[in-house]
Amino acid sequence: MSGGGEQGAPGRSAPEQGAPEQGAPGRDAPVGGASPSRAGRNLPAAIGVGVGLGAVILVALFTVRQLFVVVVAVAVAVSVYELAGALRRGAGIRVALVPVLLGSQAVVWLAWPFERGGVLSAFVVTMLVCLLWRLKDGADGYLRDVTASIFTVAYVAVFAAFAVMLVVPEDGVFRVLAFLIGVVLSDTGGYVAGVLLGRHPMAPAISPKKSWEGFGGSLLAGTAGGVLTVGVMLDGQWWQGVLFGAALVVTATAGDLVESLIKRDLGIKDMGTLLPGHGGLMDRMDSLLPSAVVAWLLLHTFVPS
Repeated sequence: MSGGGEQGAPGRSAPEQGAPEQGAPGRDAPVGGASPSRAGRNLPAAIGVGVGLGAVILVALFTVRQLFVVVVAVAVAVSVYELAGALRRGAGIRVALVPVLLGSQAVVWLAWPFERGGVLSAFVVTMLVCLLWRLKDGADGYLRDVTASIFTVAYVAVFAAFAVMLVVPEDGVFRVLAFLIGVVLSDTGGYVAGVLLGRHPMAPAISPKKSWEGFGGSLLAGTAGGVLTVGVMLDGQWWQGVLFGAALVVTATAGDLVESLIKRDLGIKDMGTLLPGHGGLMDRMDSLLPSAVVAWLLLHTFVPS
């Protein structure tokens, strides 16, 4: 990731100026209509990985929908590990990995039977354990490490728990599909519009590839997806679908920008290397995590179970 001209922190090298970010299908292409091969990734591999991940989710949803919780739990475990590693490599931050991993799993698994109450209880207990776990390493960096540990649980596990809560109702499969379709269409619409029309950078200091034209493509595709999914699959009103789709576009875009800013601050390009063409799994969770929260809130309001 490029550093946008920022001064590197002690103990880590400043990111290379103007270094390209590794994107994934659905991410905006470089402003100016660069070809996919210049987008900094292996496009066929990225598409193949995306299709494979989607197939795993669909199989889980349409066989035994409780298996979706397993998929989320595995994704959370991998993402927590990647984020903790990135914080350590980029800034020397020591996340309390054992309590954070265990607490994140508790947050996810308690979301099915107890929903918000279970999520909050598991999160608060994990916070307490992180405070105590870090005592053994002394005062140096205590607040920094504890804060990062709590942030990791909240950013990954608590947000992901809302995706689990989407699948709990009887029509939960369709709620999850509405959420996923909205985010995928937002990413895909943004990528296509960015390749074809992108000229005006949206946030050049954070993510040089994102353009306002790409955002317009995301908004068009995501809103259309919201109308179809909420109106057809969930029997909602068309205007609810418009609001739902538009909200997912905003949160998906914001989530992508937030993770880009985190990586710039840490001076790294990707959170990991697990997925060819994508980077780490956390690099694919960035737009999904905040969108899960908004998807649950809106569907809970628009089409109560």
